[in-house]
Amino acid sequence: MVKKFARITGLLACAATAALALSACQDQASSGGAARDYISAVGSSTVYPFATAVGEKFAEATGNKVPKIDSTGTGGGFERFCAGVGGDTPDIANASRRMKKKEFDTCAKNGVKDIVEIQVGIDGIALGEAQRGPGFKLSEEDVYKALAANPYGKPNTAKTWKDVNPALPAVAISVFGPPSTSGTYDAFKELILGKGCDANPEMKALKDSDKDKHEEVCTALRGAPFYVEQGENDNLIISKLDKNPDSLGIFGFSYLDANKDKIKAVPVQGVAPTYAAIADGSYPGSRPLFIYVKKAHVGVIPGLAEYVTEFLKGAAAGGYLAAKGLVVSPKDVADKAAANAKGMTVLDGAELK
Repeated sequence: MVKKFARITGLLACAATAALALSACQDQASSGGAARDYISAVGSSTVYPFATAVGEKFAEATGNKVPKIDSTGTGGGFERFCAGVGGDTPDIANASRRMKKKEFDTCAKNGVKDIVEIQVGIDGIALGEAQRGPGFKLSEEDVYKALAANPYGKPNTAKTWKDVNPALPAVAISVFGPPSTSGTYDAFKELILGKGCDANPEMKALKDSDKDKHEEVCTALRGAPFYVEQGENDNLIISKLDKNPDSLGIFGFSYLDANKDKIKAVPVQGVAPTYAAIADGSYPGSRPLFIYVKKAHVGVIPGLAEYVTEFLKGAAAGGYLAAKGLVVSPKDVADKAAANAKGMTVLDGAELK
């Protein structure tokens, strides 16, 4: 009787184990994307208006659901994108800068090993002011001296723009900008703040002798009321400028282009952020825009490959995204993006920084 009971208990245990194994397999399949019938994208607030426009065109053309796109900032987007593979993780990360090596490594650690990088266009880090603003004309060094926490290694004591440069207006330094999770924030520090710092020969030399110290001195921003983070909603910065005509704002070119009735561009190094200046690279704040696709989700999430194709269609010369302020990539870059999208070519992390 005892042996019979033990046998029955063993069979029940095996059955329970088998049921758990089956459940695990089903959960794994579900997490692979079968449980979700719409595209999920996260990331850059700069890429957001382009991604949503593409989503609407994609849904109209294919009959698929409109993709769910969250504006989390580039850094926040990569954090969610790299959390793993499955239906509870995003299919796409929108980015206003290139993926960093440490982000790629985090992805790999969490099982996100096949990532497709596609450049969808070019944007510019624009500085703008209200239409009735003072009419700022700034150099990269002016911006650095005004906003760096410790310019050239010394505490920043400048309160007005005139303190920074006698030729500038005697108005309080007040700049509304993106948060540290934003790709616009990263690009601003690299393309404008860092270059302003390196205009000083000692700081440029420090870059070679002590890279960490150089980054701290050259890219650490001072806080409010001089630099005030406004979250991931660039439209909020536009409204702030309208109410604070002596202040400046930092945002993607598309937001400047879409709000010409409220704000005007601030030239940097004598060059205004226009479509042409961003396209030919003469504007110092030019930067590439990307989408990153989780290859494991292609063929599982309905329409994912088609959405990517639609994005490149809208981003092409003569495409509908130009009306929204997206600058078309040079032909060689556009050709590479098309090839990556067609073949779902996996990114080699060794080339990242």
